[in-house]
Amino acid sequence: MVDILPNIYNSYGLNYDERILPSLVNEVLKAEIAKYDAVQLLAQREKISHEIREEVERRAREFGIVLDDVALIHLGFGKEFAAAIEHKQVAQQEAERQKFIVQKNEEEKIAAIIRAEGEAEAAKMISEATRSYGDGKALKL
Repeated sequence: MVDILPNIYNSYGLNYDERILPSLVNEVLKAEIAKYDAVQLLAQREKISHEIREEVERRAREFGIVLDDVALIHLGFGKEFAAAIEHKQVAQQEAERQKFIVQKNEEEKIAAIIRAEGEAEAAKMISEATRSYGDGKALKL
């Protein structure tokens, strides 16, 4: 690596790290983060941080820069994006609530049908018993 220092100095000057790393890191971050949605970014932070680190290290080596460590320490979203995530979560909760209400209504409908069938069967049995044995009033002698 020492043998490429003159080439780095001639190409980028003494502040090569300030000239190369910010654009390189921004480019890698944009490319890697674009692969995921917000939920994945939050849930898979460690995995994505690892992928970003590997890509930054790989790209930096192309410029003769060896990095000791790269850490993703802050992940933030714009206000509009955060609001969109919140609206999505609210909509998902409302959809789940509506699904529960539909399921509850369906179960109540099935219960009403079963109850009506039971009452119809009971009425049929009472009717048959009345026909076979009379109305149950004792004969007066």
